[in-house]
Amino acid sequence: MQNLKALTFKQLRALTAVAEHGTIAAAADTLSLSSPAVHSQLKLLEENVGVPLIDRDVSGQFHATQEGQILIDAFEKAWGALSRAAEDIDAVRRGAAGRVMLGVVSTGKYFAPGIVARLKDLHPEIEIRLIVGNRNEIIEGLEAEKIDIAVMGRPPRQPDVTAQSLGPHPHVLIAKPDHPLVGAGKVRKADILAQHFLMREEGSGTRILTMRYLDRLGQGKVYDFTEMGSNETIKQSVIAGLGVALLSAHTVIDELRSGRLAIIQAEGLPIMRYWFVLHRSQQRLTGAMQVVWDEIRTHATEMIRSEEVAAAISD
Repeated sequence: MQNLKALTFKQLRALTAVAEHGTIAAAADTLSLSSPAVHSQLKLLEENVGVPLIDRDVSGQFHATQEGQILIDAFEKAWGALSRAAEDIDAVRRGAAGRVMLGVVSTGKYFAPGIVARLKDLHPEIEIRLIVGNRNEIIEGLEAEKIDIAVMGRPPRQPDVTAQSLGPHPHVLIAKPDHPLVGAGKVRKADILAQHFLMREEGSGTRILTMRYLDRLGQGKVYDFTEMGSNETIKQSVIAGLGVALLSAHTVIDELRSGRLAIIQAEGLPIMRYWFVLHRSQQRLTGAMQVVWDEIRTHATEMIRSEEVAAAISD
């Protein structure tokens, strides 16, 4: 890089906006600048870096080059760090002891508010912000340093994390109560593969687990499925009789208790996974983060409702 000291946030915002929106005009609208001003910032940035940072494809859309994307990723991390610093300063000004960004995969949203409520009761001086997303989104949040501590299933390979197990995370095959396979004992593989499955979107850990189970069961056989964007939609669709679904028992505990859903007993089920609390290995935990980390580990059984889930799937 020829002149690192000459780089400015204005230049980096221009690059990020053009790469995101595909045109200089659209980027200019987003940044409330003129198109010539955005073009000028890009030109200065490329001169400072010494390599092309955007390319135009045959349709006329701009895309970041490999070097440009590296710079965008670095800028987003830096901007995230500065944003957190500003929020921490504001928290100190308001008398809070610190702020913690807690990420939870969407499967855990059924107990995540309880975790936050308990933490707030125990430590009202700490500001807890909850971020809920699918597995990929939580991992991206950790990588971008937008999430301090995460609660999720299997820890990711990247980024490198420090993880502690919180407790069991069973996954069960659910259907409407009058489904012919409910109460049929251990059903055959062929009967399971003949079902129409309802699955989450790509990037969801539940979808990955479902596809691995069906692939292992059918050894490559094709199965029917419909993609849906949330556990709530899947649950209501199963209740309506549109198919069956392999879901975390934590997401269906209330429906199982009320009799709106039932469990199909099948080979290899329930699938037992585990919940983990984790943070980036290279991250230095602030005092507030350490308190949250310790509280989640200490009170994991109550926080993730382990005993309630075990009772619901054994009934």
